[in-house]
This record gives sequence, C-alpha cells and structure tokens, in this order.
Amino acid sequence: MSKKRIVVGVSGGIAAYKACDLVSKLSKKDYEVKVILTKHAEKFVSKLTFEALCHNYVETDLFDESNEDPIAHITLAKWADLMIIVPATANIIAKVTHGISDDLLSTTFLACNKHKMICPAMNTQMYENPITQKNIQACKDLGYQILDPVVGHLACNDTGKGKMIEPADIVEAIDNYFNTSNKLSGKTVLISAGPTQEAMDPVRFISNHSSGKQGYAIAKAAKAMGANVILVSGPVQLEKIEGIQTIDVTSALDMFEAIKQNADKADYIIMAAAVSDYRPENIAEHKIKKSDDTIEMTFVKNPDILAYLGQCKTKKQIICGFAMETQDLDKNAKEKLEKKNCDMLIANNLFVSGAGFQTDTNIVSLLTKDSIEHLPKLSKEELGQKILETMMKIEEGKTKC
Repeated sequence: MSKKRIVVGVSGGIAAYKACDLVSKLSKKDYEVKVILTKHAEKFVSKLTFEALCHNYVETDLFDESNEDPIAHITLAKWADLMIIVPATANIIAKVTHGISDDLLSTTFLACNKHKMICPAMNTQMYENPITQKNIQACKDLGYQILDPVVGHLACNDTGKGKMIEPADIVEAIDNYFNTSNKLSGKTVLISAGPTQEAMDPVRFISNHSSGKQGYAIAKAAKAMGANVILVSGPVQLEKIEGIQTIDVTSALDMFEAIKQNADKADYIIMAAAVSDYRPENIAEHKIKKSDDTIEMTFVKNPDILAYLGQCKTKKQIICGFAMETQDLDKNAKEKLEKKNCDMLIANNLFVSGAGFQTDTNIVSLLTKDSIEHLPKLSKEELGQKILETMMKIEEGKTKC
C-alpha cells in the first residue's frame, strides 16, 4: 500500500515546538508529511526546521509568488488523507469553526474533505472560556476529531487544563484512525435514522422527537471504517453525508419498503430510527376542521420492521436494534432483543441526562445474547464506532462456530 499522507497545520502557540516532535515521529513511521505554518507559528519555530524533519517544502503563504503552485491550498487539501492542526490555538479553532479562511492553513482546512483532527493548546482561562468551548463542540458536531488537552503546568506558569497532549499520543490517535478506516472495507451497512411521520390529513401528522443524530453518527462512523453505507432517513434537519447513499422516507410504511428493498445487500443492519408504532387508519382527504372539543380517530399498527428483519435475516447478517425506555431498561431491552431475534440491541432511558432525543451524546446499555454492557457517556459518533466494532466481534464469533 502507498504511504498515508498527512497535512500538519501549525498555528502560533508555544506548543508549536511539540509539532516538530510529532512531524519527526510521523516521518519515521513512514507517513508522508507536509507542513503548513501560520505567520504566528513562524515566530516560534522556523520553516527550515520542519523541512528538515518532513523532507518536503513547507508552505507558509497563501499568496507566495515564489511557489510554483498558485493554488497550494487546493492541492494540499486533495493530497491529504488526513489533516491535523497542532497546536490549535483558540484563534484557529474559532476560524475553522466558522469557515473563516484568511490564510493558507484555514483555507486548506476549509477545502479539505478528508478526516480532520484538532489538538487544542492554550491558557486554561482561554480554553475554558464558554466561547472556546462552544467552538470546540461545534467542531465535534462537524465531525472533526478533537484530541483534548490535558491538565498540566503551562508556559504562563498557570496550572490547569490546556496543555497539548503529547506527540506520542497524537501518533497513536492517527495510527488508530488509519487502522480503523479499513476495518469494514467490502461490507455494506444498512442504517435507519430519524423519526417517521404518520399523516392525519394533508396538514397534520403524528411523529416523535427523534433528531436522527444517532443514526447519522453511525453512518459517519461506518463510512470512516471503509463500509459501503445505505442510510434510510426519516424527515430530519441534518445535512446529507457526502459519499453515503441516503434514501429519504416519510412514513413507517415508506421506511419498511426501503429497508426491505435493501436488506439483502447488507452485511450489517442497524435500526436506529424511531419508527411510529401506529398510524391513522384513514387519512382525511382535506384538512380536518376544528369543530368539536374532541376528535375520534382509529389507529392501526405499523409493520414491525425490526421483527421482520430478525425473522428474515441470513446466517451471515448481523442485526442491531434500538430501544428507548423510561423504566426497567435492561429487563425490557433483554426481552426485546430475544423477541425480535436481534444479534445486539442498544437501549437508553429517555430520562437520563445526556441520553435520548436531540442530544449530541448518549448513555446506553449495549446488549448481546450473552452480555449487557453499561457504557459511559459517549459522543454519538463514538457510540457508532463501538456498535460497529461489537458487530464485527459478533460476526467473527459466528464465523468460528
């Protein structure tokens, strides 16, 4: 295989000297490395130092007349398999969060559509400032991987959180990313996400509070692990994920048809959608007028998509269901796992802070046929990776049997 290519962006913080060690370590591990220095970074470490360590020309200026490449920011963005900013000051984090691109580093970061890592490093008060924390959370929401700083003695003689993590730990994170990125190569993962809407009339519908964030996060994780991903999405306010086939549906019946049409292609199926259990038996042709204090409507059951998949799955397929509960979480989840013939099930309690609808995190129980694991609070993408890795282990166990 060809070398993996990394663009290292260095911004103007005292931890810039650690970026030298990082570039050295990456080069020795046989990564191909190119470096971008901001003007402020050059005040801490020279361009020549990085050129000696990465054996490539170091870019510093968006408008460098001596550069043979007039669009270096586009060339570097396309060249990279991964881009990392180390150290990442509060300033550069704010810029990349909001799409400001007024120098070579921020412009290249904006143009790059590959995996991105950010290593914050700054004074504790700057790091803990609500604006910085909001920007870091926005970066996470955009799918950027944040390698959190640690508590330590800082250059300003303060002690607190803001010290950049060590280069060896950054190398480990990069290694893990590239090792993970091919784990699901050749696999097809079918995922459902979001709510369904059940029409009452041309104006009104019945639905739930699902945002689709968990299903979309799983889809991103599966894509990052090299899978071919098919995402069946109910109505959500989320951007489409580049490189993923997304099938938009509205009702539970729509979702059922889309899942049936694609189930045979899938190695892994993950039903993260919050599918309506019932729908109105009849949909009014015209808007229902407000005439009485009460309205009577008959509901009928929607198809149980997860149960259907459990009944029809092939020997090689791995199926993961989801369960939202408000009481007796593990007991109810275990019963659902067995009843629906799933290989694993993710269960969470609506009333637990940090879990449930609309959040960017989740706190769940992960059930297989032989175990229950209570996971700590994770980002939804971290949980997505955990789900997929567990499915791989289940598949490996089936293969050995």
